[in-house]
Amino acid sequence: MNNGAMLNAYPDSMGGTLSALAGVLERPELRGAFRSFYLLPSVFHTDLDRGFSVISYDLNRLLASEGDLDRLRALGIDLRLDFILNHLSVLSPQFQDILEKGDASPYRDFFIDWNRFWEGHGTMTPEGYLQPEESCLREMFFRKPGLPILMVRFPDGREVPYWNTFYQEVRYDAPDAMDLMRALGLQYGAADLLAGRIGEGLAAGRKPADMDFSDLLSAPEADALRAFLESRRKYLGQMDLNIQSPLVWEYYEKVLDQLKAYGAAIVRLDAFGYASKIPGRRNFMNEPETWDILDRLRRMADARGLTLLPEVHAAYSEGSYLTLAEKGFMTYDFFLPGLLIDALEQRDATYLVRWARELRDRKIPTVNMLGCHDGIPVLDLKGLVPEDRIQAMIDRILSRGGLIKNLHGKKNMYYQVNATYYSALGEDDRKMLLARALQLFMPGKPQVWYLDLFAGRNDLEAVRRGGDAGHKEINRTNLTPAQMAERLSLPLVRDQLSLLRARNACAAFDPEAEFTVDQPTPGRLSFRWQLGNQTALLEADLETLAFRVRADLPEGPFLFQQS
Repeated sequence: MNNGAMLNAYPDSMGGTLSALAGVLERPELRGAFRSFYLLPSVFHTDLDRGFSVISYDLNRLLASEGDLDRLRALGIDLRLDFILNHLSVLSPQFQDILEKGDASPYRDFFIDWNRFWEGHGTMTPEGYLQPEESCLREMFFRKPGLPILMVRFPDGREVPYWNTFYQEVRYDAPDAMDLMRALGLQYGAADLLAGRIGEGLAAGRKPADMDFSDLLSAPEADALRAFLESRRKYLGQMDLNIQSPLVWEYYEKVLDQLKAYGAAIVRLDAFGYASKIPGRRNFMNEPETWDILDRLRRMADARGLTLLPEVHAAYSEGSYLTLAEKGFMTYDFFLPGLLIDALEQRDATYLVRWARELRDRKIPTVNMLGCHDGIPVLDLKGLVPEDRIQAMIDRILSRGGLIKNLHGKKNMYYQVNATYYSALGEDDRKMLLARALQLFMPGKPQVWYLDLFAGRNDLEAVRRGGDAGHKEINRTNLTPAQMAERLSLPLVRDQLSLLRARNACAAFDPEAEFTVDQPTPGRLSFRWQLGNQTALLEADLETLAFRVRADLPEGPFLFQQS
């Protein structure tokens, strides 16, 4: 795996398709700036959550082709791709087979049947799902209110609950008069009246069981109608996989083969912490089972020459990042985005320097970042940065148009703040450029969100259009070719690209190089990388935002200064 800078974008983020995006990377202004590309999973066949609800890992024909991937490889760019370990879409062939065949499906236990999972540990409810004992629920961590289940109708009419940690949506197709005539043998007049009433009820969010048909139908006819309407139920959602199923592990093997064939060097394991589920135990980062799963996956990845990057958000004080490193995995540095904002706004690099030294001393391999497709992490900082400084950072970002994401809506359980990194820094060019320089000198492989590169501002109009999950759209604005061409003339964009090219070309940034950190005052610091006679040096003053970079490149010294 190379240690060069990595672009991060959706396939349609820069021009509308991966082909257009490849064209941007082929421009002379961007050549040499990136050696890897973290391509988000809407490049695959997906439905919800902008790619994180995978139907299959085939390419999305509207956005990408094998030829586009060939163009990236021709630029010397390898890929980082997502493997959504915990779940698969309702629309996947596996789940659709269950809906079609019920108990006869070979995939019956490919996903987690809630009632089978909790058998012997709960009480059956009138709705047809087991309510787990309170002693079991105390250890559980749910990502949404209520129990994480989706009630699924089997072909024989039974309602079967399946485990559904993340998104779900249930829809009913509204029948017309002719549908009702064919299904129930009704006369046209009655069927037409019923079709109108059903349509109004569904539009108002009522379920068939809540609709009254007594003035038009007998009780048996009404029951037949409700059964017919339920047979037309459709679902969207991300259904949790049953890690105990041998078929799931066969599926994992096939996915890794597919990602390798696309040119992946790094595979990010999304939501891996939810994979292990055991009655009476936690359902997030179960130990030691989670590590057993990761070890098994690593053996599969090693056989294919792939590097795994497990993704986990957890407070610094929990030490999950350290356990990952000790077990030989790369770590996603979710601490750096907040540490840099804290340092720049407080004009004090104490906690940033402390983290840089820990990375060096413990030899923790990381991928680091500023912004990303999600928010700016703040939960992760607990135990690393004092609570009052975390809250001050949150308040400042919110005052600049950011949006808060709390766990379960509880204000005392903050999770992340949604904003572009540029807007989080007050749309200050000098702060943004210094943040980028500091990132590039931190240990780890630097990841660059495309919108940060192009100085993107908070997109509040996209938030308004986005509905319930609209807060995430604040930092996902798709750029047109004209917008990118215009922004490539901005000094902030040109200077970031210059620093990125130098970072990629300088041999001193080798992971085995000597890394030293100096902090003569709270607001002044220097980072130095040394490999043989090759040196890279960054000296920065957070009080004035001035910094100076010197790096040895094959063609001679690289010098950069912000005065």
